[in-house]
Amino acid sequence: MENDPGTDWYSDEKATFGDRVTDARLAMGLGQMDLAARLGVRLKTLRGWEDDVSEPRANKLQMLAGVLNVSIMWLLTGEGDGLDARHVGRHIAGDTAALLAELHEAQVALAALARQIENLERRLRVAVTQEDDNDRNP
Repeated sequence: MENDPGTDWYSDEKATFGDRVTDARLAMGLGQMDLAARLGVRLKTLRGWEDDVSEPRANKLQMLAGVLNVSIMWLLTGEGDGLDARHVGRHIAGDTAALLAELHEAQVALAALARQIENLERRLRVAVTQEDDNDRNP
């Protein structure tokens, strides 16, 4: 397959589990809230999957594949019955596809930053607790 700038960001080498979940959801015409409700999970949980912050357990993975009409193998690896990269965004013009790729990169960076902030908050809570303990027990 030729390197089409409109779909290059979604190549087998670059697409993640979250990318595949998001695109399959969009291909089904579902919003995040709709899919979360169908799966019986919180919106935050689904967003975690799409942002590659977490992964579903086996039973939810099976439900996810069923609702999205793709194989579990395709969700996990990009191989098997699923969306073909040639069909991803075929209605999207080159400029729009480039913007989507840039947006995806920003979302991945934002998710990483959110994890870093959570880690810093956790460390700060521990430090404050230790200082309080030291003040009470000199």
